[in-house]
Amino acid sequence: MDKSPRTSGRPGRGDTRLAALSDGVFAIALTLLVLDISIPPGLGSEDFHSELRQALPNLGAYALSFAVLAQFWRDQYYVLTATPDTDDTVVHLALLGLALVALMPFTTAVLAEYAYTQPLAVAVYAAGAAAVNAVHLALLRRAHRRTPAGADVPSSAALRRLNMADLGASAAIFAATVPIAFLSPTAGMLCWIAIIPLKAVVAQRQVRIDRRARSEA
Repeated sequence: MDKSPRTSGRPGRGDTRLAALSDGVFAIALTLLVLDISIPPGLGSEDFHSELRQALPNLGAYALSFAVLAQFWRDQYYVLTATPDTDDTVVHLALLGLALVALMPFTTAVLAEYAYTQPLAVAVYAAGAAAVNAVHLALLRRAHRRTPAGADVPSSAALRRLNMADLGASAAIFAATVPIAFLSPTAGMLCWIAIIPLKAVVAQRQVRIDRRARSEA
C-alpha cells in the first residue's frame, strides 16, 4: 500500500510507544538482512569472482526481503494511524506482526541458501509473508469496525476498504504459493511477481481517491 501524505495521520497518544517499538523492530530486521552477505578478504581474481557469484542468491534474497519489509513497515504505519484507539487486541496483534517481522532475516537466509533445492525454504518464507499481511489486515478490519459511524469522511472509508483488499490479496498470493512451492520452488517464487501489478493497481486507485477528496474539499 502506498502511504502518502493523504494518509498522514499520526498515531494516537496510546499508540506512540507501539509505533516506536515497531520502528525499532523494522530497523533491526532490515539491518540484519545484510549480515549474511560477505566475501572473504585476500582472494585472488578467480576465487573473488567465484565468491561473488555465490553471493548473488544472498543479494537477491536481500533485495526481495528489503522490499517486502519496507512495504510491511508502510502498512504497519498506516494501520496504526488508522486505528482510533489502542486496546489489548490491537497491541497483541501488533506484537504478533512484529514477531513475524523479526523472523524474516532468518527465513531470508534460508531462502537464499536453499530456494532451489528445498521446497520448504520457499514455503516457509511465503507463509511468513502471508501471516504478516493477515495480521495487518486483521488490525485494519478492527480499526474499520471501531471507527464511529459518521466519523469517517467518504474518502477515508474508501481508502481503508481499498487497503484491506490490498492486504487480503497480498496474503492470499503468498499463501497460495506455499503448496505451489512443494511442486516447484521456482514456480512458487515466480508467483510472487503477481504482487507487483496488484500494488500498481492499488496505487492508481489511491491517487484517484486522493484527487476526488481534494476536489470535494
